[in-house]
Amino acid sequence: MSAKAYLIVEVKVTDPVSYEQYKALAQAAIARHGGRYLARGGTLEVLEGEPPASPRLVVVEFDSVAQAKAFYDSPDYRVARAARANAAEMKMLVLEGVDNQP
Repeated sequence: MSAKAYLIVEVKVTDPVSYEQYKALAQAAIARHGGRYLARGGTLEVLEGEPPASPRLVVVEFDSVAQAKAFYDSPDYRVARAARANAAEMKMLVLEGVDNQP
């Protein structure tokens, strides 16, 4: 069994109205590709070091890195990315989780 994968996303919303359209498209694309939101713009408290450059963080879990990349490269998420073009500045990373199965 492969390890889970996590999209770690830093978002700076520049146009809240347009960003709502992106969010709806992205949520649908994430669900279609088996992703699950773990955190989305909740309260953030820095325990050590500098805060992230962007005030909004999102964490999405996928069953694998391959699944996360398939979501990112999918036609439906490309539509969402186009909708986001002038609505937000974004950094998106995919992080492979630890496979804790014996």
